[in-house]
Amino acid sequence: MTSQAVLQKLQSRASLADRLLRELRTQLEFVRKSAVEKACLAEEERLSRENQVLRRQVETLKQRLIKAEIENGVKQVPLPGAKPSLAPSVVTSAPPALKVDSKPEPLKVNGMAAATVEKKEVVPKKDSKKEAKTEKKADAKPAGAAAAESGDKVDVSRLNMRIGKIVNVKKHPDADSLYVEEVDVGEPKTRTIVSGLVQHVPLEQMQDRIGVFLSNLKPAKMRGILSEGMIMCGSSPEKVEIIDPPIGAAIGDRVVVDGYSGGPDEQLNPKKEIWEQIQPDLRINDAGVATYKGIPWNVRNLGPFKVATMTNSGIK
Repeated sequence: MTSQAVLQKLQSRASLADRLLRELRTQLEFVRKSAVEKACLAEEERLSRENQVLRRQVETLKQRLIKAEIENGVKQVPLPGAKPSLAPSVVTSAPPALKVDSKPEPLKVNGMAAATVEKKEVVPKKDSKKEAKTEKKADAKPAGAAAAESGDKVDVSRLNMRIGKIVNVKKHPDADSLYVEEVDVGEPKTRTIVSGLVQHVPLEQMQDRIGVFLSNLKPAKMRGILSEGMIMCGSSPEKVEIIDPPIGAAIGDRVVVDGYSGGPDEQLNPKKEIWEQIQPDLRINDAGVATYKGIPWNVRNLGPFKVATMTNSGIK
């Protein structure tokens, strides 16, 4: 075979390879768009259901408000072209207008006198209980300010971080990016924890892994499976690495930070956003060590908590 024939054959194969690559890219893009559309449709359907429930609740509250106003003598004026909110039987149940016999009946000029009498009769009675509640609300301070004044500290001592071992791990049946782990943190039974680490840590490296687990978050469902905590990791937009405890740390040991004493909350209140306030101060320093406000984590003075390669990143 001449060199010219060989060259032509190589060029033909290269062209074929380019065509196959283009076809693969097209197919991958189609699959990606299909997955995104499916996820968007599911979310749209969920939001639509929630909106329907909210509309029904709003309508019920409107009916109650109108009924309460009628009982207190407030006249209902329907908008032009709008249907009355309540049935005629309900509207007619309003108390009759009081007659004022002590004064002579005023002259009616284009209905003005009637409107004046009507206006006096419509003034509702003052509710002393409602006034008291209004005054209390006016004097009330924001929740955050009240917590600060009462001395409630928000620092790492509120977190219940424990040494734990992943005794069993598998992929989430309904989410390709999630692992479902059974974790021993020194309690009578294991905890189920769902983690989004499929893209960052191979399955075989998760099995029997020793790590740090935040165990007093409020349990929450992740794609249908209740997660009872979170594995602590160094995190950046490009990379996520599990934080490794020092050698000798025992399952169930609590992770603390020197200078921040106190017991953890039994469960962090999501409404107070305690975790959200503490998390920005949790950092991997330039030596790859887990810290809080620059102070290394500690468990029985056994040594630092480290990640494999990351530096100067957040912790989540």
